[in-house]
Amino acid sequence: MTKPPRLTSERRKPLPPLDYILAFEAAAVHGSFATAARHMNVSETAISRKVRLLEQYFGLSFFARGHRSIDLNPYGREFLARIAPAIDMLRDAADDILKTGQKRPVVIAATNSVASLWLTPRLQAFRQANRHLSIMLMASDNDAECLADTVDLAILRGDGNWKGHDSELVFGETIFPVCSPDFLAQHPEVADVRNLATTALIEVSSAHTEWMNWHAWLDKVGAKPRRLERPLLFNSYPLSIYAAMDGMGVALGWGHLVDQMIESGRLVRPLGDTHVRTDFGYFLLVRQGHPPFAGRTEIRDWLMRMSAARKRYGE
Repeated sequence: MTKPPRLTSERRKPLPPLDYILAFEAAAVHGSFATAARHMNVSETAISRKVRLLEQYFGLSFFARGHRSIDLNPYGREFLARIAPAIDMLRDAADDILKTGQKRPVVIAATNSVASLWLTPRLQAFRQANRHLSIMLMASDNDAECLADTVDLAILRGDGNWKGHDSELVFGETIFPVCSPDFLAQHPEVADVRNLATTALIEVSSAHTEWMNWHAWLDKVGAKPRRLERPLLFNSYPLSIYAAMDGMGVALGWGHLVDQMIESGRLVRPLGDTHVRTDFGYFLLVRQGHPPFAGRTEIRDWLMRMSAARKRYGE
């Protein structure tokens, strides 16, 4: 890698603003303030003003101005000849860096549940439409891993407040029982909330103390069970959903995470619309102070478009 040049006091001579120089170049190449303005997508007045400020900066005039025309004078021709190679080098360098940035993978971190149940099923269509982007998806239920400095975008569950990060709500937290259609047909009694405590329940063991379990959910809907039959226990939420689809029992379904399974008929809601809504949600996080880049912006916009189009659970 080329080492950056050290700035000596001699190299720190002030330069005029780059937009003045670019306005001068456009006017000089096109021979017209109006054409230069169209080329740079600004007003003719803005081009004329920037060129005038550049001339004032040097104390020289670069154009012979007629009624409707401009022509470079000797000072202008010399200045254009001197700066043109440098501007071309700047444009080439910017183009090379932009291409390098586009090749850099955008690192997305998410909880295991979001990564496997919500993000991955939608990612293929996005990839097919955006083959210029390289994406690295990292799944972890360890918040510290998801918030590492190398992560560009993270989707985590919480209240929206993460120190040092900007957050945007992707979807809220709505929780309801789900099971396979076959399980419901074989155990129609689970359609009554009073019978759930004594049926085959699928539970998740979570290190997050605020994670809702069956006992808390039943208490919220007024069932208030004294005890639960021994539930089938998993250490991963996606595994609990796969077990429910396989007809092993009734799991707690998080709205949005299980929507596709319900729409496809692989899961049903035995209690209909009965649900519990919490104050938590899943948020898209960006570390403050990390400069934006094109790939991250494209993926962030895509995620928020999906958020805007999501099913609403009485939010």
